[in-house]
Amino acid sequence: MRGTGIHFGGDYNPEQWPEEVWAEDLKLMKAAHVTMVTAGIFSWAKVEPRPGEWDFGWFDRVMDGLAGAGIDVCLATMTASPPPWLSRAHPGILPEDPDGRRRWPGGRQHYCPSSPVYRAHAVRLVEQLATRYAGHPALAMWHVGNEYGCHTRQCFCEVSAEDFRTWLRDRYETIEALNEAWSTAFWSQQYGDFDEVLPPRTAPTFPNPAQQLDYLRFGDAALRACYLAEKEVLDRLTPGVPVTTNLMPQHKPVDAFAWSAHMDAMALDFYQDPYAADDHIRAGYVFDLMRSARSGQPWLLLEQAPGAVNWRPRNGPKPPGAMRLWSWQAIAQGADAVLFFQWRQSLGGAEKFHSAMLPHGGTDTRTFREVQGLGRELASLPEIAGTRSRASVALLADWHSWWALEVDSKPSTALDHSEIALAHYRPLFEAGVACDVVPPQRELTGYRLVVVPNLYLLTARDAERLTAYVRGGGHLVVSFFSGIVDEHDRVHPGGCPAPLRRLLGLRVEEFWPLDAGRTVAVGGGRYTGAADLWSEAIDLEGAEALACFAEGELAGRPAVTRHAYGRGAVWYVGTRLEAELMRALLDDVREAAGVAPVLPGLPAGVQATVREDPEGRYGRFTFLLNHRTEAVEVALPAPMTDALADTPEAAAAPADRITLAGRGVAVLTDAGRIP
Repeated sequence: MRGTGIHFGGDYNPEQWPEEVWAEDLKLMKAAHVTMVTAGIFSWAKVEPRPGEWDFGWFDRVMDGLAGAGIDVCLATMTASPPPWLSRAHPGILPEDPDGRRRWPGGRQHYCPSSPVYRAHAVRLVEQLATRYAGHPALAMWHVGNEYGCHTRQCFCEVSAEDFRTWLRDRYETIEALNEAWSTAFWSQQYGDFDEVLPPRTAPTFPNPAQQLDYLRFGDAALRACYLAEKEVLDRLTPGVPVTTNLMPQHKPVDAFAWSAHMDAMALDFYQDPYAADDHIRAGYVFDLMRSARSGQPWLLLEQAPGAVNWRPRNGPKPPGAMRLWSWQAIAQGADAVLFFQWRQSLGGAEKFHSAMLPHGGTDTRTFREVQGLGRELASLPEIAGTRSRASVALLADWHSWWALEVDSKPSTALDHSEIALAHYRPLFEAGVACDVVPPQRELTGYRLVVVPNLYLLTARDAERLTAYVRGGGHLVVSFFSGIVDEHDRVHPGGCPAPLRRLLGLRVEEFWPLDAGRTVAVGGGRYTGAADLWSEAIDLEGAEALACFAEGELAGRPAVTRHAYGRGAVWYVGTRLEAELMRALLDDVREAAGVAPVLPGLPAGVQATVREDPEGRYGRFTFLLNHRTEAVEVALPAPMTDALADTPEAAAAPADRITLAGRGVAVLTDAGRIP
């Protein structure tokens, strides 16, 4: 992106306000140290009030004013919410649910992703925008669409059905190949022609699982096709201007890894919940995934809330200091931009109670003062931008496995991909260990430890990749119900988990999911305690048992195992261990793998991360974030200075201990103030 430093700002929606307010906006943006805004996200109806009639004059004045104030624009393509005239003239663009019910206008995202009419009108609008604003001094970046799949995750209309059939022809080529992949010999589902195939609409009982899996893949591809159609125009008409779109956290419809190849920078909307005591851990997982998706490249936090949101059942404001803390957490984990929804709080509409940088109460408010303070801090440390983090631990995540896991007809419907992933990420986060979140196709040889929370769907190729990693000296942790099916949701033959059986040194004879609310005792020295959700009847085939089930039908059978393989070792966890046991296990595995935390002896609730200048100009930045509400003291391995200290004298004085206030933040450097 153009410019230097951490970008700071928010969504700017001047169409909601009379033009005389715009000058005040620019003045207050400068006072708040705003450097970038996202503009035009929901402006389609105003720039094209009637089909083919364009009114860009007002938006020209917005862009010119922002350029004059020295504020960069992440310019939206305006295609996220079609104007009313489009669906009135072409009702076929409206999406349908699995029961055939139409979703009507009145909200947003009321379009079928496969609709050629919607795509044609969207591309026409983007051509107008790109032609008009190519070379404009405010244009720094393009923002395509908005939160793809947020409201219309999939469409099941006839247009989507035909698009699905086209997608299937490209994927399978012959109907015989589709029948084999979908196991259509079951329940007399064999197809004679692609034209017989429908989306997995509401059926009398479970639709074909492989059909559901492919429709999830297709839904992601259809949304991405909308994005790519607009990106093609932007790349052609404004070459060199980076293009992105704002993804959502742990968002099942959109495969972030697949999209990353088509984004010049990863971008995220993340709204931490003030009422969730450990939501910063979920944030950590998502932030690490964003950073890892493009191999450590800095990413953009395009939306968060300065205070309360409007869409949860209970919308509490962020307590004093939380907005600053959580913004710095994103930066500490690789973000080079911190933006909010939105700049000025709306007076009407569905989000009028959603907080904004400039609240209803104006500048004499806690929120605006905190916004100003954060903007001032970010402006004081431009050297952080462009620095990167390195990790020696990788946690694997895969959208295809997620999709397949949560399709119905499983041993348990309680298996939740996101919860399982966080249960494995939490002990690494709490130990202060840097962690990448990567797909199983990523090169793994540079990691000392790889953690596999759950890969229900595992291809033979990816299984061999894991095997080669351990054979070469890697340390691997694999948890329950992994390596069960192939890419078509067909069980691997040869006894579960067949593609990992030799690597793990065991066989899973039966799955024993636990009833709701039930726990099972686990015993094994250091790993003695409780587990829940799942258990398995494990037979050892070379592995050793580190802990066994201590009660129930599986009493005495292995629950946690270790197997030496090649020059490495692999641990297997056949249940969901309680948090303390999972932390103990991963601490031991980390020690065996030679993985150390960023800072040793961190107090509970304190996060430590490092970003380094790849060119060596500014050295290392060590971030300390206190997620507790009370002050804590942190011992440092060497004297450091805090670039955020209250006074220049304090910022220049190295110390080997630092006191963090409740929700406090420190940015530590090794050698005095940053040059």
